Amino acid sequence: MSPATVDSPQSWTRLAIALAIATIGGVGMWSVVVVLPAVQAEFGVARAAASLPYTLTMLGFGGAGIVLGRWSDRFGIMRPVLAASVALAAGYVASGYATTLTGFALAQGLLIGAGSSVTFGPLLAHVSMWFARRRGIAIAIVASGNYFAGAVWPPIVQHFTETAGWRTTYFGIGVFVLATMLPLALLLRRPPPAQPAASPGARASTHASPQALGLSGGALQLLLVVAGVACCVAMAMPQVHVVAYCADLGYGPARGAQMLSLMLACGVVSRIVFGFISDRIGGLRTLLLGSALQGVALLLFLPFDGLVSLFVISALFGLFQGGIVPSYAIIVREYFPPGEAGGRIGVVIMATLVGMALGGWVSGAIFDVTGSYRAAFVHGIAWNLVNLSIASWLLMRTRARTALA
Repeated sequence: MSPATVDSPQSWTRLAIALAIATIGGVGMWSVVVVLPAVQAEFGVARAAASLPYTLTMLGFGGAGIVLGRWSDRFGIMRPVLAASVALAAGYVASGYATTLTGFALAQGLLIGAGSSVTFGPLLAHVSMWFARRRGIAIAIVASGNYFAGAVWPPIVQHFTETAGWRTTYFGIGVFVLATMLPLALLLRRPPPAQPAASPGARASTHASPQALGLSGGALQLLLVVAGVACCVAMAMPQVHVVAYCADLGYGPARGAQMLSLMLACGVVSRIVFGFISDRIGGLRTLLLGSALQGVALLLFLPFDGLVSLFVISALFGLFQGGIVPSYAIIVREYFPPGEAGGRIGVVIMATLVGMALGGWVSGAIFDVTGSYRAAFVHGIAWNLVNLSIASWLLMRTRARTALA
């Protein structure tokens, strides 16, 4: 067997396998949202209590992403994907047999959330090892798997929940995940190619280090974590509350659901486009561009609240924000050793999930206090400025130190 090389046909085959795994395993992020009304009705609990499984799923996703990322750094991606596949399948079967909401929530967080985490941070890090000149677009494609899953799985889960019940649906998902992800995981047995010291066409910053910014590794990691929280607190406002916002304006929740769907669909396009852009301008500039554009979209929500305007702004928001989270993976690969990629990307992804959870909750709390989402949008814009400031400061440091060199 010939040795693997970066940017080769083998790399693109590996990318296709990773995208398939991300799309299948991404069901763990979306199924609980679809079955929430049925679960609430069966267990006879309030909406807040019924939302607990989703919260635990997000926490499990973020925490396990760090662990599985570090595991993949040491032993390769195949073992984490195999373990995640089994955890996902076991989680769906256990959830289907749960007799209490607590049991259902624990299965969601400890098994489904943890299992689905391998489909984002760890896979992004792994695929980044197979590309140099096309690393940005490769990471963007794999990151799109999460949005593809959000487009594909909810209608399927809803259909079978209505026709067969949520328990049978969960059992079926578990069987499908096991039957598809395990064989795909075995195709990832081959280790990544040796990382070149420099590859033709690669940017000089591809092989930089935190010291190139005048920072320690820990300081740069901390800044990326703060930036991840900040951008996603801002991002959460429209994504989490657009349905309720439309209902409050009198357009109805159905229109809000359509806007959310449009937002996610445009997010797929955004991730691909920003992937191409990052291959040309680098991760830091991509983060700065995405952050600035996301801020513009948030500002547009303030003066415009007509139905057509909201559809247009929702589309713009999706187009502007989709490339932000993948840019962190690119920055990590540009400034940290390849052997640390999985763990460090997992930490930043965890920060973005904390930002989404915090932003969704705080926006609701602000609405409860003010009776309007206007202040919540302003709150999101303020956090976006924090992200923009960090990206700008880091980019200015690269220019300053390059000028002194």
